[in-house]
Amino acid sequence: MKINLLTSLVQTKKNSCWLIALFLIGIQINAQQFTSSVKQFIIVNSDTVALTHATVVDGTGSASKMDQTIIIIKGRIAEVGSSTRINVSKSAKVIDCTGKTIIPGMVMMHEHLFYGESVGPYYLGLEMPVSFPRLYLAGGATTIRTTGSTEPQTDLNLKKWIDAGRMAGPDIDVTGPYIEREFLPIPEIQFIKTPEDAEKEVEYWISKGSTSFKVYMDITKDDLKAVVTTAHKSNLKVTGHLCSITYREAATLGIDNLEHGFIPCSDFVQGKKENVCAFGAVTPSLKNLDVNSEAMKDLMKFLIEKKVALTSTLPVFEPYTGREVIPGNGDAALAPQVMEAVRKNYDASVRIDSSDAALFKKEMAWEKQFVEMGGRLMAGVDPTGAGRTIPGYADRHVLELLVEAGFTFAQAVKICSLNAAEYLGREKEIGTISEGKRADLVLINGNPEKDIKTVRNTEIVFKNGVGYDSKKLFDSVNGKVGLY
Repeated sequence: MKINLLTSLVQTKKNSCWLIALFLIGIQINAQQFTSSVKQFIIVNSDTVALTHATVVDGTGSASKMDQTIIIIKGRIAEVGSSTRINVSKSAKVIDCTGKTIIPGMVMMHEHLFYGESVGPYYLGLEMPVSFPRLYLAGGATTIRTTGSTEPQTDLNLKKWIDAGRMAGPDIDVTGPYIEREFLPIPEIQFIKTPEDAEKEVEYWISKGSTSFKVYMDITKDDLKAVVTTAHKSNLKVTGHLCSITYREAATLGIDNLEHGFIPCSDFVQGKKENVCAFGAVTPSLKNLDVNSEAMKDLMKFLIEKKVALTSTLPVFEPYTGREVIPGNGDAALAPQVMEAVRKNYDASVRIDSSDAALFKKEMAWEKQFVEMGGRLMAGVDPTGAGRTIPGYADRHVLELLVEAGFTFAQAVKICSLNAAEYLGREKEIGTISEGKRADLVLINGNPEKDIKTVRNTEIVFKNGVGYDSKKLFDSVNGKVGLY
């Protein structure tokens, strides 16, 4: 039967080589087994699936295409094109997508598996091993980078169990623990004291399976040099949420990525001391900087020359006035007592955040300028801050905010898919909707190009061609965020 199927496929395509490879790879993908805890969320698991009559935004930044059909065979995209041209096999499971939109599975780049809570004077990173993987997948994130871990051993276990079909969740690039000297009162961080400590920490977590690293706010330039040198020896990349080191210094030392756009950028602090985080001066320096500053444009040019990518995390900086309490309407996800604390903080902040709102708009403009100048912009949600940023809900909301920043919907999708896939070196597998790639797809009920809020209508999230019920995933952890 397998031989007959392969023969039939080859006869219908001019290029038989990639189809043979697709078929052989598909056998492996199709062999994956799922536990009952995962099966409860799966609504599509067929060898051949046809998604017909959809609007497709393919992730390349190109204009959307109407009335498209996507054929999935054993977890791979076998064919994509006009519904009038593609013949659908009688054996295929057909899903009529009329009035719906398909985008690539989102590749999101600042997706912690912990939830940040303030318990003065401390800031806690509380691991959410049950709720967060489900929420990310429900919101359309099929691949995530943790970008700093408080429990890297837990994150590595979650990755293993998801890969084995024992948990529902996205593919995970596990970033090692924060590389940081003692500064902020975060008890989960194991602080370093020397560059040698930093090197040893990176080497240890490489040996355990971490595939990227993040430096934090109070390191020295020598610390960063040690981290970059050690990670690059293993062809792994380093990102940073910086303060003590400027963006220009970090780019000179070989950092690959900078987090949170330009919000943490200390390059414009007057009289900044070397290797010292001028914590209270960074935000005022940016608020005082003109949105069309030539100095900022010069910094952007330098970062682009050094091939440093930026990760936008707009949801975690979203102001309060005129905005949702939980951006993306994820109120139901929070444990009631946590939601009460978040709402209390929200109510106290409304109508007194005008300067923060102005900086938020300025950050949007800078991200747009960076892309227009040729920079690589990626995106993530960073579920920390004031506790308003909830995985899944915020991932979909990223698309809304990028469109608010002036990007087209197609450009926003590219930022959240192909740009990140290329950075990870996985663009041959994921990031766009094209023949031969993994069938990581998000089916949205509606047309986000006409009404961006319809990105919230995720129906089915396909990962490796297996379709997960988005609503069921979301509902399964209602009231759990902040607990587990």
